[in-house]
Amino acid sequence: MLLSKSCEYGLRASLYLASLDEDGYVSIGSISDALDISFPYLTKIFQQLNKAGLLTSHRGPSGGVALTCDPEAISLYEIVVSIDGEALFTECVFGLPGCGEGAPCPLHDQWAD
Repeated sequence: MLLSKSCEYGLRASLYLASLDEDGYVSIGSISDALDISFPYLTKIFQQLNKAGLLTSHRGPSGGVALTCDPEAISLYEIVVSIDGEALFTECVFGLPGCGEGAPCPLHDQWAD
């Protein structure tokens, strides 16, 4: 598996937020219930997305999370990097040491792009 479970959940939750017609904040509890993701786990994922500037959050009875901009302006790359980091895009997809232009793995040329 290339993406961590946290990243998979972060992508699902971001897509869920992007699919809503509502403006404003959406409670983490309602997202947790809709996607069947643990509330504490989802909260930690949202903290990473918030730190990356992709989400904003608000506490209180009318609080929750919201995307910081139009969903079309957020790339899947940004979400993945905010949760799993750059390694997926800078290291060998197989985790092979020494993979590079001089000694490429079987997927190096396709993955390098």
